[in-house]
Amino acid sequence: MNWKLAPLLKPLLSLATAGCLAVSAHAVEVRGAGASFPSSIYTAWAGTFEKERGVKVTYAATGSGDGVKRIVAREVDFAGTDSPLGLAELEKHQLLQFPSAIGGIVPVVNVRGVGNNRLQLSGGLLADIMRGAVTHWNDPRIAELNPGLSLPRAPIVRIVRADRSGTTEAFTRYLSSLSTDWATQAGHGQQVRWPGTPSAVEGNDGVAKAVAQTDGAIGYVSHDRVSRHGLAGVKLRNRHGVAVAASEEGFRAAVQASDLNKKGDETASLLDQSGISSWPITVTTYLLIDARPPSSEKSGPTLQFLYWAFLKGDPMARAAGFAPLPTAIQARFVPRFQKVRARNGDPLNFYVE
Repeated sequence: MNWKLAPLLKPLLSLATAGCLAVSAHAVEVRGAGASFPSSIYTAWAGTFEKERGVKVTYAATGSGDGVKRIVAREVDFAGTDSPLGLAELEKHQLLQFPSAIGGIVPVVNVRGVGNNRLQLSGGLLADIMRGAVTHWNDPRIAELNPGLSLPRAPIVRIVRADRSGTTEAFTRYLSSLSTDWATQAGHGQQVRWPGTPSAVEGNDGVAKAVAQTDGAIGYVSHDRVSRHGLAGVKLRNRHGVAVAASEEGFRAAVQASDLNKKGDETASLLDQSGISSWPITVTTYLLIDARPPSSEKSGPTLQFLYWAFLKGDPMARAAGFAPLPTAIQARFVPRFQKVRARNGDPLNFYVE
């Protein structure tokens, strides 16, 4: 969060939390689960929060679909998802939703002699590779986009997600928008019927490890996994025909061109936005919490952790390879936190210094 906002919010928070129950966070563990895409951010936030506040926070990267399932069943205190829920679903399950960060999905390859950001692909060609229509790395279409790059006559091995994944939903939505053949054969969703017989593994880290261990592989992972696993990211041609590498600058450019920035629409697509430097597969990731928790004893520390993260978490998000949310979006979170009430009507104190 922009720290210039903090002095302005403090008087509001003092009023909002006056008379609230004092929340004892001792011996309370805040548990989260869900999307693997942002897990490095949530893990970093959790570790720093525990050091500062003495409250243990855990996050299990089990996939967006599982995260939504667990928060609906109240098996966790918060959930991560890369596929935002609609208003009807949020109301039905008495949940509140917050965007938490902006990141990018990056195609990654393991091709002999091809280093990070050396290979260039268009969205349409990527779709044909992922549906199995382009089968070897020295295919003329790939060679045409990469003059001077020595490409082996090696088979392309596709690595995809086996679990219900928001990363897969965004990746396949991007492919569907640029390829009629892809849209017809596979479509988009957290799980799709992949054409042919790709190798399927679970989680962003599962894909990263499988690509690193498989000659000729191609897969898709969150931007932070590229450097963490020593992978070769792919440059993509954006809608201006410019070949760009994934970067915070590219994520920010996509946000600037989108309705997230122009209209404040928190669930607006960031895929294939205009802008010379925009990264084509930019996505927003989200957090879900219980809007009507049973008591303040458990939910107070959860809210305090999330509010602390929105105040202090931007540097850690950047360090993890993500872009923070626009300040105008973050400024909405205080009123949203104020909506949370225990089932007996008690307000919850979420303010932390």
